[in-house]
Formats: sequence, structure tokens, C-alpha cells
Amino acid sequence: MVKNLLIWGIIAVVLIAVFNQFSSMSNSGPQVDYVTFNSDITSGKLKEVHINGKEITAVTNNNNSYVTYIPYTDLKLMDELNLNKVQTFGTPEEKPSLLTTILISWFPIIFLIGFWIFIMRQMQGGGKGGPMAVGKSKAKMLTPDQVKTKFTDVAGSEEAKQEVTEVVDFLRDPSKYQKLGGRIPKGVLMVGPPGTGKTLLAKAIAGEANVPFFSMSGSDFVEMFVGVGASRVRDLFDQARKHAPCIIFIDEIDAVGRKRGGGSMGGHDEREQTLNQMLVEMDGFETNSGIIIIAATNRADILDPALLRPGRFDRQVQIGLPDMKGREQILAVHIRKVPLDNNVDLSVLARGTPGYSGADLANLVNEAALFAARRNKRLVSMDEFEEAKDKINMGTERRSLTMTTEQLTNTAYHESGHAIVGYLVPEHDPLHKVTIIPRGRALGVAFFLPEGDQISQSRTKLESMISTAYAGRIAEGLIYGEDKITSGASSDIRYASNVARAMVTEWGFSERLAPIYFEYEESSYGPMKKISDETARIIDEDVQAIIKRNYDRAHKLLTDNIDILHAMKDALLKYETISAKQIAELMNRQPVTPPDGWTEKDEHAAKKTPVEGEPKTEKPVDIAPDDHSSDDNS
Repeated sequence: MVKNLLIWGIIAVVLIAVFNQFSSMSNSGPQVDYVTFNSDITSGKLKEVHINGKEITAVTNNNNSYVTYIPYTDLKLMDELNLNKVQTFGTPEEKPSLLTTILISWFPIIFLIGFWIFIMRQMQGGGKGGPMAVGKSKAKMLTPDQVKTKFTDVAGSEEAKQEVTEVVDFLRDPSKYQKLGGRIPKGVLMVGPPGTGKTLLAKAIAGEANVPFFSMSGSDFVEMFVGVGASRVRDLFDQARKHAPCIIFIDEIDAVGRKRGGGSMGGHDEREQTLNQMLVEMDGFETNSGIIIIAATNRADILDPALLRPGRFDRQVQIGLPDMKGREQILAVHIRKVPLDNNVDLSVLARGTPGYSGADLANLVNEAALFAARRNKRLVSMDEFEEAKDKINMGTERRSLTMTTEQLTNTAYHESGHAIVGYLVPEHDPLHKVTIIPRGRALGVAFFLPEGDQISQSRTKLESMISTAYAGRIAEGLIYGEDKITSGASSDIRYASNVARAMVTEWGFSERLAPIYFEYEESSYGPMKKISDETARIIDEDVQAIIKRNYDRAHKLLTDNIDILHAMKDALLKYETISAKQIAELMNRQPVTPPDGWTEKDEHAAKKTPVEGEPKTEKPVDIAPDDHSSDDNS
């Protein structure tokens, strides 16, 4: 930063000097040669002389003026002016020294060289050491004292930690393996989706082994000049050898390790040269060098096969999304510095966050803490965690969205239909809560939480999910009539249709077709069937049969429990959100207890809320064809 300011300061000084040079040129008269000026002095034609450096403005006895310039060789000018009694203002500029003359004449060249160096440093990211250090490694080295991460800070990846434990043992005591003829892997490739903790696990390995940790991104190797990446690879491994035993961590290695042969010019040539140098360096490692390379990527399928062969990245460690137990362990790590209320249940949060990565769970804890801080609370409760989860899954509450009483009632009936059928059909995920608070594109949501991680699903459960998806649309038709059904069930229909078609074409649940995978090939003209027309007709008929069977089942369940549908609608209009406890009371036709935190003030406000049949005073708004719900949270 200081160097950049210095360079721009020099540029400003030069511009100011040039400006002053031009501005100092007088326009007070014509220019004459210095010989004429000298003759005018001796002949007494001059009345006064104004000297400004090398420029002289002479005024004659007739009050005419002209301009001339002093040569540095004239050392007797002032004596001549005094001898002829010419009034003199100012003094002539002294002759510069030889060094000054050289600097002035060479300054443009020096300035251009400095400007070129500045541009080169900017193009190379401002690396230390100037343009001559462009081939130096940009890896950051962390000493053992700086690496504080341990295996206790990594949760949800027990299998991965077991895979790398022997790497730590080797770095601590290499003789344990060498005396038995064992050879520790030279490279460990961590593969997994983003946010699953690959970098964190690599730091934990260095922290546990208590060795230096070199960290670098794959994109740091490749620059615009061919050969720079290979030079940086050599420099990186030279530094590692000096600090062995150590760990080299290369994040996003797919930036430099892609399969070769994609091109022979430009960036492809530079990337391939970098990869070639990396392969050579890894192949030249001594088995007892004590250098272990750890790389991370979420695109292992595009890596060059030579990079993955034994002797280079010998071992691949899969780090997937955590299961329910892993999510609970990760949450326990992230809440260490968060003051929690006694009602926070990490097992419930883990159940309600399927598909979350470690980074997502860290974000969940942070959002909950922010919600608690906005409410000036000293402890983070389960309410903040639930609200944070809803925000991450669906978006921020749209409290500013004005809905008429009719629209609110319609949404309440729609979500009640999902809840009732989902509660009654077999093998469906348990109902967690129902809300009619708009979030994102959803006007309301019925949440279903799985009891555990789902690896596979039975036919019974799949059909129950289809029945639940159509229940919202069916509830609208039962209350308002078939001609009053809204378009809010569009995502429900799409979801149920995809499940039914997958049951027939992928999972072998057709009653008339053998369990065969029926493939569809996408093209620019849409899906092209790679099956016969007769088979396509049977698939369509079986899909429709599954949809109709579960549609009729949901219709019968809602018809038989129409009283519960009305009661749940009233509860949603009053409380906006009801939990599993209130839902169980409604399904058992018992009085509904208020939700936790419900106060007399809320009760008073709820009584003022318009109900169905009262005059509608709200101004209707245009609501986009948003979905009433995301039919299932599993």
C-alpha cells in the first residue's frame, strides 16, 4: 500500500513540474535571440529586466517588451546589467550540476521502468519480492504454534478422521511404520460437497501432528505467463523439504489438476505444465521425506488419472454430508460459545436439518444468535433456532404482505389438509409444525421431520407422500368447491408427479412392467423417449393410476375428518403457527392449548382478527402464483 502511494506521488510530482514548466512561459512579448538582448544592453535601449529562472522579460525605453532565455554559459550577465544601469528584478538560474543534468535527462526512462514494474506487480497480485519473484510460491506457512485446530474441533466425520489418524501417527513417529516396511501415503485427496469440513480436517491433521502447515489454493499456481505455475510448484516443494516433516494442503486442486488433453495453447498449456511439474515432484519424493500432501476437491471426477494413481494421491477420503448423529455433534461444536436456554434440544435440531453441511449448521447457529440479539435476549432459545431454520429453508418472513381474510382462510385450509393426511397415512414422517406465515414464495408450510436419516423409502411411504401432497388442493375443493381451487398447489402437483413417475420408471413399482430402468434422454427439443410407444403408454397409465389411487385416499381421509379440518383452520387463523402438541390435540378432537409464549396480549389481538364471514376491510393485493407450501421438509 505504501509503495503504491509512493509511485502515485511521484507521478503527481512529475505532472506538477511539467505544468509549472509550461505555465512559467511568459506571453508578455515576442521572443528574440540572446545576442540581440546583449546588444540592447550595451546600446542603452533597455529600461528594466525581469529575470525568472532562465526566462528574461526585457522592457525597452519605448515600453515595448520581449522575451529571451539565458544560456548557462553567460556568467557576466548581472555585471553587464549593472554597468549599463538597467533596473533588474530577480536573479538568473544557476547552472545545474552534472548529477542534476543526468537525473533530468534520464528521468523519463527511469519513470517508464518504474511504471512497468508497478504494472507487472499488479498483474501478479502484488507478490513480495517484485517481478523477479513471480515464480515464487504463494503458499502460506503456519507454524505448529499457529495451528490450533484439533480433531475435537471436527465433528460429523468420524470415518474420515479414522482414515487420516495414521497420517498423524506417521508424522509423529515415522519409524513405527518404516521398521515394518510400511509406506505412508504420499498424498491424501479429500472429496466431498462444499462446506463439509475438508479444509478444517486438514488443519486438524497438522494441529494433531504438530508440524508446519503449507496452505495454497490450486488457482494460485496458474498465472498468465507460461511456466510460472511450474516454477511455483518447484518452489513450494523446495520450501516443504526445508521444513520437513510438514503438510502441504492444496485447496480446490481441480483448478490445476484437470484431465490433460483439453487444449495446447494459452491457459491449457500453462495448466498442463503446472500439473506435469506437480506429478514429477510427487513422484520424486523420498519415502522417508516426511512430506504429506493433502488436497481437497468436490469434483474428483474431472481430475487427471495420473494424479490419482498409487504413489501420488494414494488415498481418497470421502467426506459426505453428515448424518443425524453427525449433525448433532457438529451443532455441539458450534454452540460452545453460544449461551443456550434450557429448552434447546440438539437432537430435534439435527432431525430437522437433513441435507445440511457443517457450514450450513454453523450458519444456523449464527442466525439463531442474531435473532436472540435483536430481541435483547441473554440466552438463545429453541424459538430462535426454529426461526433461523425457517429463514434458511424458505427465506425471511413476509409480514409486510397484506392478505385478505379469504386468502388467509384458504391458506389455513390448504395447510390443514396437508397436516391431517400426513398425520393419518402410514409410514409418513412425523408432523412437526404447521404455519401460515408467508416466507419466500410459500404462503404457508406444513413441516414433517424424519425420525432418522433416510437411505431408502418403501412403496408405502412413497404413496403416503403423494397423498399428503395432494391433500392441500383437495381441502380447498371440499370447502370452496372444485371450481374455486387455486393455483397454489402447483409445486405439490409437480412433486407428486415426479415421485409417481420415478416409482414406475426408476424404482420398479409398476404393476404391469418388469422392474426395468426406463431412460429418458434430454435434447434441445425436450425429453426424447428411449422406449417404445407401447411402453410409454403403459408408464403413463401406471403413473395416473398411482396418482388417482392416492388422490382418492386423501379425499376420503379429509371427508371423514372434515370437523378436524375446520378446527385446525381456526387454530391456524388464531395462532398462525401450531406445533406437534397442538396438532395431536386437534387430531384427537381435544381442546387446543395455546402455544408456548402465548400471552394475554396475543389473546386480545387474536380476538380482533377478522374471521370468516366478517366484512373484509383489508385492501386486496395481487399475489403471484406462489406455492402454499413445500409439501414435505424431509
